[in-house]
Amino acid sequence: MQRFYPILFVFLWSTGFIGAKLGLPYAEPLSFLLSRYGLVITLMLVIALATRAPWPEKARDWLHIGVSGVLVHAVYLGGVFVAIKHGLPAGVTALVVGMQPLLTAFGAGWLLGEKVSSRQWAGLGLGFAGVGLVVSGKLGDGALGPMLIPAVVALLGITAGTLYQKRFCPKFDLRTGSVIQFVPTAIVTAIAVAVFEDYRIEWNGQFIFALGWLVLVLSLGAISLLNLLIRSGSAVNVAALFYLTPPTTALIAYFIFGENLTLTAAFGMVVAVSGVYLVARTK
Repeated sequence: MQRFYPILFVFLWSTGFIGAKLGLPYAEPLSFLLSRYGLVITLMLVIALATRAPWPEKARDWLHIGVSGVLVHAVYLGGVFVAIKHGLPAGVTALVVGMQPLLTAFGAGWLLGEKVSSRQWAGLGLGFAGVGLVVSGKLGDGALGPMLIPAVVALLGITAGTLYQKRFCPKFDLRTGSVIQFVPTAIVTAIAVAVFEDYRIEWNGQFIFALGWLVLVLSLGAISLLNLLIRSGSAVNVAALFYLTPPTTALIAYFIFGENLTLTAAFGMVVAVSGVYLVARTK
């Protein structure tokens, strides 16, 4: 069963962009995320208490799990949602965040002592080229300007969060760990909402569906799988899976929204998958 975790993770993680597309027209980005975090905390706390899940015994474990949560959730998701909400094309956002496996490879050797082979470096470069081909038709025109900033912040957040969790807290109970990760995430996001937004949300059927999807499928499903993958695999191999997110999102958008899927994008999907295969293939 565990061998299917990477495939399931990529699919579920990719649907997050679809949920954002459905929900962001009706809410400010950080307000949207704050509502999502509040529901996740409530659900996971109920599950943790009902199943008597173990809590970390040491204060430093609480700290490390909380920091990893802020980086992976508050910084990464906040950056992505703000960038898309304020006009940065989704293709550009995907391309910027798609640099994560390359940054992770640099950091893995320095922080984790993981050796990145020449074959893996080739795979990382091939994967990034594939992502570029997939999103090449969706880069948009005009000045991107400051809207690149939150996308770059998101890139740094997910990269640092993956490395930090692998280094300091690779193993923790997924039920209580989720609560510990999302509580500081919600606090940081609430402060940002108070400073930059008015907590504007239009509660309608489409927004509620998008919110429910992101809570149940992304925050509970995909994040739990990500934690399991970080626990059991190398940081570089886990990061390489993010190359598959833009191609998978493009396929989902093609079938659900009828978005155009070019031959170039299709070729890029093959290139990206080939790159991930090179990175993850055992010697």
